[in-house]
Amino acid sequence: MKKFITFCALAALPITQTLANEDTTQDMSDPLAIFAQIGAGVTNKGLNLKYGQTYDTGVENKAGMNVLEVKGIAGDTLGWYDDESQTNDSIDSFRIRNFTANVKNGHGKQIDINYNTNNEFGTASYSMLQALPALGPVSFFPLAGAGVAFGNNVVGDDGKVQSGYSVPGTFALVGTYTKIAVTDKIWLNYNPMWMTTLSGSDNFKDHGFEGDSSVLNHEFAISYQFTPRFNMRYFANWSENTHFGDGDHRIEFNYQL
Repeated sequence: MKKFITFCALAALPITQTLANEDTTQDMSDPLAIFAQIGAGVTNKGLNLKYGQTYDTGVENKAGMNVLEVKGIAGDTLGWYDDESQTNDSIDSFRIRNFTANVKNGHGKQIDINYNTNNEFGTASYSMLQALPALGPVSFFPLAGAGVAFGNNVVGDDGKVQSGYSVPGTFALVGTYTKIAVTDKIWLNYNPMWMTTLSGSDNFKDHGFEGDSSVLNHEFAISYQFTPRFNMRYFANWSENTHFGDGDHRIEFNYQL
């Protein structure tokens, strides 16, 4: 409870800022929405912090933003993950994302970089997504892309560690963002993503994703919009190889600047 109270105090700090005209806010439930933001979350692996900044793309009807997320801060002290070997009091991982969206045709593009500091392994991908016409309260945003995996001291096909950073292979990803509007303030998301190896070392092609050549990842979220600028979201992430209860869970607060 002490952890949660501390986190809520941090998350509430943005509200003390001077609010801009709320007529200029973006729909925070829209996966294609572009807006400056700050966020913080409490997770089973520590604290998460997020900062997003918009920029002018120079293209008519096309908006862009860069988002930085730092995850798993002080996991040993503030997290509750069962496997203590997977947490420490430093940073668990970080994510850098560049996202652009056309507000007229619902087409989006993103560059997504994820890096785990514990195993010194990461991925960088480029993907495109498209908003489809809503089916009542349900909206789909299918996505497809490709990327590269990179890591430090990666084990090669001969079983030996390759000193320094290397790129063991490439991969493809296909999935969708799904939004279900429950009320004007509550919505659900289910975002399945399938990833499969394409090329590279035999070790990566056969075992690159959780010991296999491919993996189906799941993400579920339920969100509540307190004001047009402030919401609270619960996320759960797991995979076909990881039970829901053993996955990553977090409560996140976001504020639109």
